[in-house]
Amino acid sequence: MSLKQRLTDDMKAAMKGGDKDTLGVIRLINAAIKQKEVDERVELDDAAVLAVLDRMVKQRKDSVSQYEGAGREDLAAVERAEIAVIQRYLPAKLDEAAILAAIDAAIALMSGESGGAPGPADMGKLMGVLKPQLAGQADMGQVSALVKRRLAG
Repeated sequence: MSLKQRLTDDMKAAMKGGDKDTLGVIRLINAAIKQKEVDERVELDDAAVLAVLDRMVKQRKDSVSQYEGAGREDLAAVERAEIAVIQRYLPAKLDEAAILAAIDAAIALMSGESGGAPGPADMGKLMGVLKPQLAGQADMGQVSALVKRRLAG
């Protein structure tokens, strides 16, 4: 079952069950997905939906920190509840060892194709290989830092 279909099914279940909080968040998710599809005139696959969900979680985390800084714990709690619902649809996050294993596999693949070990200049190519593999499973900022470290040393 695709992620979009799962969202639709969960939305129907939330409607039938009277879970207004979950229903509201799922509607926000569907609206963000639909907006992206309309803007880009494409049908989003699961990887693109995961990217939308990742962005939504990041936005809400930023909001939580701003609300806490302003002393608005009530609004921060609402954002945390939304994060919890959105994260139900994201795959489990990979730990650093798993990310490093994926980086090493991508480096080995690139070494085989080009005949030499990739260096710091190949970071863009390496990130291009890793991004679709790790979408939704790892923070790409962390992946980028680990790639830099791997290529430097």
